[in-house]
Amino acid sequence: MIDHISTAPGAASPPHSALTRAERYAHGAALRQAVRRAAQAEWAVPIDRKDPVTILTEQGKHRIASLLPVRYERMKVSPFAFLRGAAAVMAQDLAHTPATGLMVQACGDCHLANFGSYASPEGLPVFDINDFDETLPAPFEWDVKRLGTSLVLAGEETGLSAKVAGALAEDMALTYGAEMTRLAALTPLQVWLDRVDLTSAVAHFGDRKVRARIEATLAKRLESASRHFGLVADDSGAPSLREHPPLVVRLPAQEDAVRHAFARYCASQPPERLCLLNRYSLKDVIFKVVGVGSVGTFCAIGLFATPDGDVLLLQIKEAQQSVLAPFVSSPYPPFFNQGERVVTGQRIMQAVSDAFLGWTRSDANDAPAVTSQPQASPAAALNGADLEFYVRRVKDARLAAIGADFAQEGLSDYARLCGRVLARAHARSGDVAAIAGYIGKGRAFADGIAGFSAAYAVQTKTDWGHFTKALEKGLLTPAAA
Repeated sequence: MIDHISTAPGAASPPHSALTRAERYAHGAALRQAVRRAAQAEWAVPIDRKDPVTILTEQGKHRIASLLPVRYERMKVSPFAFLRGAAAVMAQDLAHTPATGLMVQACGDCHLANFGSYASPEGLPVFDINDFDETLPAPFEWDVKRLGTSLVLAGEETGLSAKVAGALAEDMALTYGAEMTRLAALTPLQVWLDRVDLTSAVAHFGDRKVRARIEATLAKRLESASRHFGLVADDSGAPSLREHPPLVVRLPAQEDAVRHAFARYCASQPPERLCLLNRYSLKDVIFKVVGVGSVGTFCAIGLFATPDGDVLLLQIKEAQQSVLAPFVSSPYPPFFNQGERVVTGQRIMQAVSDAFLGWTRSDANDAPAVTSQPQASPAAALNGADLEFYVRRVKDARLAAIGADFAQEGLSDYARLCGRVLARAHARSGDVAAIAGYIGKGRAFADGIAGFSAAYAVQTKTDWGHFTKALEKGLLTPAAA
């Protein structure tokens, strides 16, 4: 059991370059003596566990208050929806579970809806983790356990029995282990270049009818990317962004601050990227509410265009401290911008990263001062505030969400696909041979993950019930937060 994990290089094992693959595998296998694989199933409520509602209330103090009801409405839909928005709650709990100390660059918010597809530079659909707001180095088990719990809850939500839903977590963990074993035999460069082509992955789905429906859906959504996902209008002869109130709106009072933030991003780009960006100019900006756990953070989209009307859509999204930060110590030098932390994690974990990834900030002097609370509303969020952001190309939400849609079609196939992708993401930063050695080729690790996932799913349902009652009593209103 641990309260705080050091992630200093070499804390769990010698540096990769100091030992052979076989020696590192043996080191991982030896760790089974210190942390039995069956112990991965353990979950007991810590005596000093902080109340989940208190954790969410504290988070709300650093969010846009007027958007908190939106966040809470999305979280109260189901236990799975609650899990999605309660990464901070699970982070404190994972820190009290057995762990080997084998570290990876962790997603930090690893649930099935944070896997999805996006187009590679060649236009091919790649399947990968697609959310990195909470990324930080952490024990490899934490992401696996969160993913397993999400599969159990999603399975039960679709009507599966507890036993069948639990088997989803077990299948995912078995696939994760098998993929680690496969990757452990590759060279570091081969591991780094390995990626999952979605079209090929879908071709191996077990149900032929599900496979055909998914392939047709995928083709339609890839085509939608060429139409800028419905965000762009050109009725006036010049491209502009469409409003979709109340969650996609213009904020005239904040437009200058957003433009300054985009300008700082552009100025910080390497010469080869700036050469491309200079062919576009920022024409329009708009505020957008995104996600479940992210609701209440500031997010804006910038429309960049050429004189010929060619469009590039970039998004700035507020980056706050990772929910994992109180429980791990990073091997990296301190990040002076949380956006840099997100970008670094994404570049490490994703096989094909966005070429436009970067970070920026707002400045208190960018917008006129107001007398209201700085975080009271989106319109006031940047006033008098120094916020930190990461920048990326706007992703096709429908293509990114295709994973969640697939889950409705064939959850067992999807569980295995997520396990495969998570192993590949972890292998890029972690000691793949040591992790493979600890997991081994049997079912012990998978059984442990399935046991934990089932137990923590029960805990999540309890927390969700407590949360919904707190909402009914008005304990999570913006004023309370």
